[in-house]
Amino acid sequence: MELPEKRALSKVRFEHAQECLDAAKNLVESGQYKSAANRLYYSVFHAMRAVLAFDGIDMKHHSGIISEFRKRYIKTSVFDKTLSDTISVAYDMRTGSDYDDHYIISKNEVHDLIVDVDAFLKQVKTFIDER
Repeated sequence: MELPEKRALSKVRFEHAQECLDAAKNLVESGQYKSAANRLYYSVFHAMRAVLAFDGIDMKHHSGIISEFRKRYIKTSVFDKTLSDTISVAYDMRTGSDYDDHYIISKNEVHDLIVDVDAFLKQVKTFIDER
């Protein structure tokens, strides 16, 4: 795949990430915190896929995407190391919200994650725009 195709794929994936973030914000406003946590995780997931598009990488398993992103972009300091924490928190909240019947998540926890995911997407957008 040539660079223009990689750039186009990255932008599609990033738009999906932004859509998930916007959906999360709307879900919080209606008090649906677990669903918001799900959308926040997927926002981060699609943002990572947007970056990995430049390397021609995509995988079926979320763990593979997370691992490759951390290895290629966080450990090499392309992105700030705090993004690794955002990935972990988003993953844990999504997993708890989706699979634990008794998982409790507060509005404040989701709000804090929105702030972090928004910062994540800003860094990714800058990366994409510079390509």
